[in-house]
Amino acid sequence: MSAQITMTQAINRAIDEAMAEDEGVILLGEDVAAKQGGGVFKISAGLTEKYGENRVRATPISEQAIVGACVGAALAGFRPIAEIMLMNFVTVAMDQIVNHAAKLRFMSGGQTNVPLVIRTTTGVGVGFGGQHSDMLEAWFAHVAGLKVVTPSNAADAQGLMRAAIACNDPVIFIENILCYGLKSDDPGPGHIVPLGKAAVTLEGSDCSIITYGRTVLDALEIAERLAGEGISVEVIDLRTIAPYDEATVTASVEKTGRAVVLHEAVKQYGTGAEIASRLNEKLFGKLKAPVTRIGGAFSAVPMANALEQAWIPNKDAIADAVRAAMNWKG
Repeated sequence: MSAQITMTQAINRAIDEAMAEDEGVILLGEDVAAKQGGGVFKISAGLTEKYGENRVRATPISEQAIVGACVGAALAGFRPIAEIMLMNFVTVAMDQIVNHAAKLRFMSGGQTNVPLVIRTTTGVGVGFGGQHSDMLEAWFAHVAGLKVVTPSNAADAQGLMRAAIACNDPVIFIENILCYGLKSDDPGPGHIVPLGKAAVTLEGSDCSIITYGRTVLDALEIAERLAGEGISVEVIDLRTIAPYDEATVTASVEKTGRAVVLHEAVKQYGTGAEIASRLNEKLFGKLKAPVTRIGGAFSAVPMANALEQAWIPNKDAIADAVRAAMNWKG
């Protein structure tokens, strides 16, 4: 059996490797230093001991200060990593992210890069409630100048983090709380996954499920269930949401003729809407059924377990969407 690694360990390793290779890589955030335990989710455990508090710096509880300092550091030649504890808290720093980090390269006529990674975590299913659980990736995918990344497994998390740190543009790196403890085969040191390249996680011939992050796991489970019914599902893990790998997505759906776009974020105005629209533009006349979108309910995420579970994209609904596509009569 091959060695295994968790997503927490994988992201920690990626940051560790980058810091060892480049003294300009620094980490700022609440509770990230050794005295505070290496972060709430232990991503930065052990890094203070290796690189010191000047490079692994615990900050006040001020997201504006964290991102603002990191934008300035990026302009000064560093490669900062900002940890924003939970994704809802990025709303406090939207001016720094949208009006500064994303636009300074454009505003300077390409003379100024902002090599910044903003790490944040979120996820539905842990009872954190409406102000701590939102997937807001569509907000950032809408902003020119930002790259948006979200891994579904440990190996990809390591490789994508290395690529994000090396990128000369700002990257929003979204980690799902429920994925931190998940294990995958250890890719070993130095593993890099290029930004903007999707993975065909499972090959199939009847219907494509396009997804990313934690819901990749749901898609694979549904694919296995439907295989027992004679339906062959192809699962595409975007890995990078902006820019997304349109060529891989289009090729998959052109092959299967059917598509379900799945994400944990609210369905309305989500990433799935953009992908569905592009598929219709590219493959109109070739599709065997309308492209279907599956997402969270149009509501704040409830805290009560029963309501939260009802909010989450339902696995039965995913399976039904594939079945409906297969049975579409036009």
